[in-house]
Amino acid sequence: MLNPKTLPWSGGCRCGQLRFEVTEAPMVTMACHCRGCQQMTGGPYSLSTLFPKTGFRVTAGEPVVGGLHGEIRHMHCAHCLSWVFTEPPGMPMVNVRSTMLDDAAGAAPYVEIYTSEMLPWAATGAPHRFEKFPDDGAWMPLVQEYMVKAAAG
Repeated sequence: MLNPKTLPWSGGCRCGQLRFEVTEAPMVTMACHCRGCQQMTGGPYSLSTLFPKTGFRVTAGEPVVGGLHGEIRHMHCAHCLSWVFTEPPGMPMVNVRSTMLDDAAGAAPYVEIYTSEMLPWAATGAPHRFEKFPDDGAWMPLVQEYMVKAAAG
Protein backbone atom coordinates (compact mmCIF):
# COMPACT_ATOMS: atom_id res chain seq x y z
CA MET A 1 0.00 0.00 0.00
CA LEU A 2 0.98 3.59 -0.50
CA ASN A 3 2.23 4.92 2.83
CA PRO A 4 0.83 8.42 3.51
CA LYS A 5 3.60 9.01 6.06
CA THR A 6 5.99 9.51 3.13
CA LEU A 7 4.03 12.40 1.55
CA PRO A 8 4.46 14.57 -0.45
CA TRP A 9 4.79 12.54 -3.64
CA SER A 10 5.65 13.61 -7.15
CA GLY A 11 4.89 12.16 -10.51
CA GLY A 12 4.60 12.92 -14.17
CA CYS A 13 4.13 11.78 -17.71
CA ARG A 14 6.52 9.72 -19.79
CA CYS A 15 8.40 12.67 -21.31
CA GLY A 16 8.54 14.61 -18.03
CA GLN A 17 6.97 17.82 -19.34
CA LEU A 18 3.82 17.39 -17.22
CA ARG A 19 4.60 17.03 -13.52
CA PHE A 20 2.40 16.96 -10.44
CA GLU A 21 2.62 16.80 -6.65
CA VAL A 22 0.34 15.04 -4.17
CA THR A 23 0.22 16.28 -0.57
CA GLU A 24 -2.78 14.44 0.88
CA ALA A 25 -3.28 10.74 1.60
CA PRO A 26 -4.69 8.50 -1.11
CA MET A 27 -8.30 7.49 -0.67
CA VAL A 28 -8.10 4.17 -2.54
CA THR A 29 -6.25 2.43 -5.37
CA MET A 30 -8.11 0.79 -8.23
CA ALA A 31 -7.97 -1.15 -11.46
CA CYS A 32 -10.70 -0.53 -14.02
CA HIS A 33 -11.27 -3.30 -16.55
CA CYS A 34 -13.85 -1.47 -18.69
CA ARG A 35 -13.36 -1.53 -22.43
CA GLY A 36 -12.80 2.23 -22.49
CA CYS A 37 -9.87 1.97 -20.07
CA GLN A 38 -8.46 -0.91 -22.08
CA GLN A 39 -8.54 1.27 -25.18
CA MET A 40 -7.15 4.37 -23.39
CA THR A 41 -4.19 2.47 -21.90
CA GLY A 42 -3.52 -0.07 -24.62
CA GLY A 43 -3.50 -2.62 -21.79
CA PRO A 44 -5.93 -4.91 -19.93
CA TYR A 45 -6.98 -2.23 -17.38
CA SER A 46 -6.18 1.22 -16.07
CA LEU A 47 -4.56 1.67 -12.67
CA SER A 48 -5.51 4.67 -10.59
CA THR A 49 -5.18 6.22 -7.17
CA LEU A 50 -7.90 8.52 -5.90
CA PHE A 51 -6.74 11.68 -4.10
CA PRO A 52 -8.61 14.66 -2.65
CA LYS A 53 -8.49 17.47 -5.21
CA THR A 54 -7.14 19.80 -2.49
CA GLY A 55 -4.02 17.64 -2.25
CA PHE A 56 -3.18 17.54 -5.95
CA ARG A 57 -1.53 20.17 -8.11
CA VAL A 58 0.18 20.31 -11.47
CA THR A 59 3.71 21.65 -10.95
CA ALA A 60 4.95 21.78 -14.57
CA GLY A 61 3.32 21.72 -17.98
CA GLU A 62 -0.24 22.27 -19.05
CA PRO A 63 -2.51 19.20 -19.24
CA VAL A 64 -4.93 18.78 -22.14
CA VAL A 65 -8.17 16.85 -22.36
CA GLY A 66 -7.92 13.51 -24.13
CA GLY A 67 -10.08 10.45 -24.58
CA LEU A 68 -13.74 11.13 -25.32
CA HIS A 69 -13.72 14.87 -24.47
CA GLY A 70 -16.99 14.45 -22.58
CA GLU A 71 -18.19 15.17 -19.08
CA ILE A 72 -15.32 13.17 -17.56
CA ARG A 73 -12.06 15.02 -18.17
CA HIS A 74 -9.19 12.63 -18.92
CA MET A 75 -6.09 14.82 -18.67
CA HIS A 76 -3.01 14.10 -20.77
CA CYS A 77 0.42 15.59 -21.34
CA ALA A 78 0.23 17.97 -24.29
CA HIS A 79 3.55 16.69 -25.64
CA CYS A 80 3.73 12.90 -25.17
CA LEU A 81 -0.04 12.46 -24.74
CA SER A 82 0.33 10.17 -21.71
CA TRP A 83 -2.91 9.82 -19.73
CA VAL A 84 -1.93 11.28 -16.35
CA PHE A 85 -5.13 11.93 -14.36
CA THR A 86 -8.91 12.16 -14.54
CA GLU A 87 -11.21 14.75 -13.05
CA PRO A 88 -14.55 13.12 -12.16
CA PRO A 89 -17.35 15.64 -12.77
CA GLY A 90 -18.73 17.34 -9.66
CA MET A 91 -16.40 15.43 -7.34
CA PRO A 92 -13.77 16.89 -5.00
CA MET A 93 -11.15 14.35 -6.08
CA VAL A 94 -8.61 13.54 -8.76
CA ASN A 95 -8.02 10.07 -10.11
CA VAL A 96 -4.27 9.85 -10.84
CA ARG A 97 -2.96 7.03 -13.02
CA SER A 98 -1.01 5.12 -10.37
CA THR A 99 1.93 4.38 -12.65
CA MET A 100 2.48 8.12 -13.14
CA LEU A 101 3.69 8.39 -9.53
CA ASP A 102 7.48 8.50 -9.37
CA ASP A 103 7.29 5.58 -6.93
CA ALA A 104 4.27 3.45 -7.77
CA ALA A 105 5.52 0.25 -6.10
CA GLY A 106 2.95 0.44 -3.30
CA ALA A 107 0.00 1.30 -5.54
CA ALA A 108 -1.37 -2.22 -6.01
CA PRO A 109 -5.11 -2.04 -6.72
CA TYR A 110 -7.34 -2.40 -3.67
CA VAL A 111 -10.52 -2.44 -5.76
CA GLU A 112 -11.22 -3.87 -9.22
CA ILE A 113 -14.15 -2.46 -11.16
CA TYR A 114 -15.85 -3.55 -14.36
CA THR A 115 -14.77 -7.14 -13.94
CA SER A 116 -17.68 -7.92 -16.29
CA GLU A 117 -15.45 -6.61 -19.11
CA MET A 118 -12.20 -8.04 -17.73
CA LEU A 119 -9.97 -10.06 -20.00
CA PRO A 120 -9.96 -13.56 -18.47
CA TRP A 121 -6.19 -13.53 -17.79
CA ALA A 122 -6.00 -9.99 -16.33
CA ALA A 123 -7.03 -10.33 -12.66
CA THR A 124 -4.98 -8.13 -10.31
CA GLY A 125 -5.61 -9.88 -7.01
CA ALA A 126 -7.38 -6.84 -5.55
CA PRO A 127 -9.31 -7.80 -2.39
CA HIS A 128 -12.54 -6.11 -3.60
CA ARG A 129 -14.15 -6.76 -6.98
CA PHE A 130 -17.22 -5.34 -8.67
CA GLU A 131 -18.83 -6.39 -11.96
CA LYS A 132 -19.63 -2.76 -12.79
CA PHE A 133 -19.08 0.53 -11.00
CA PRO A 134 -20.05 0.11 -7.33
CA ASP A 135 -22.98 2.13 -6.04
CA ASP A 136 -22.32 5.21 -3.93
CA GLY A 137 -23.02 3.36 -0.67
CA ALA A 138 -20.21 0.87 -1.32
CA TRP A 139 -17.49 3.49 -1.87
CA MET A 140 -17.25 5.11 1.56
CA PRO A 141 -16.61 1.84 3.46
CA LEU A 142 -13.94 0.88 0.89
CA VAL A 143 -12.25 4.27 1.17
CA GLN A 144 -12.32 4.18 4.97
CA GLU A 145 -10.94 0.64 5.04
CA TYR A 146 -8.15 1.49 2.59
CA MET A 147 -7.16 4.69 4.40
CA VAL A 148 -7.00 2.94 7.80
CA LYS A 149 -4.82 0.13 6.39
CA ALA A 150 -2.56 2.56 4.51
CA ALA A 151 -2.08 4.77 7.58
CA ALA A 152 -1.14 1.71 9.64
CA GLY A 153 1.71 1.10 7.20
